[in-house]
Amino acid sequence: MANTDLLPPSVLKRKAVVYVRQSSPAQVQTNLESKRRQYELVDAAKRRGFRRVEVIDDDLGRSASGTMARPGFERLVASLCAGEIGAVLCLDASRLARNGRDWHHLLELCGLVEARVIDLDGIYDPGRPNDRLLLGMKGSMSEFELGVLRTRMLDAARSKARRGELRISVPIGYIWHREGLCCKVYRQARDDGYGHHRRCYASWSSSCWLMNWAASVSTQGPTLKARSTRRASPRMSRVMLKLDAWPLRSARITSKPLIVA
Repeated sequence: MANTDLLPPSVLKRKAVVYVRQSSPAQVQTNLESKRRQYELVDAAKRRGFRRVEVIDDDLGRSASGTMARPGFERLVASLCAGEIGAVLCLDASRLARNGRDWHHLLELCGLVEARVIDLDGIYDPGRPNDRLLLGMKGSMSEFELGVLRTRMLDAARSKARRGELRISVPIGYIWHREGLCCKVYRQARDDGYGHHRRCYASWSSSCWLMNWAASVSTQGPTLKARSTRRASPRMSRVMLKLDAWPLRSARITSKPLIVA
């Protein structure tokens, strides 16, 4: 089939959307090759004749299993309903959805507005029965793949638990011992780490600090110069009060308001 039949001029007049997604923040930081390949679809869209190409990458680090909100996918669906999109480009079906509800809803909208779905294998028109069948199988395989991966991870965790080698996150103050036991952190090492912060806070919030601060303020003199013959207005007094009393507020000390005349 010719490219003009798959992508008619009415479709090329609209914009193409490249949907970029990775399932977890760890994949965003480590799996850089997958991200690079997804962003390269912009050049693929331009080679196919689209002049306007938009990238939706709001869902980086979000799962497509249906248990997490995806603002990028919602924006894609809204643009499809408005008839602004001519084609949706993705690396594979799993990037768009990992559950049948979102996948078939997207295909239904693409068929209504005559938008195309493009991946690495080809161009699909959801309005045609054969293409719709093939896209439906790809979505089912993507959903099934997610279930297989989840089952493998749970089986591996249960196997490690039966051997006593499963390690989970422990509260602050506890660590895993090399023998497989969970024990408290040595008290002296913990005190050395937090002792400095406690001493700094105690010295900062003590009454001696307050007295030293008050003495330094009194030696510097009032905020308004003595040679000024004009009396400060009530508004100016409030402004100077805010400027002079900020250390008291940061120390959370309740006192009488300072009067600046």
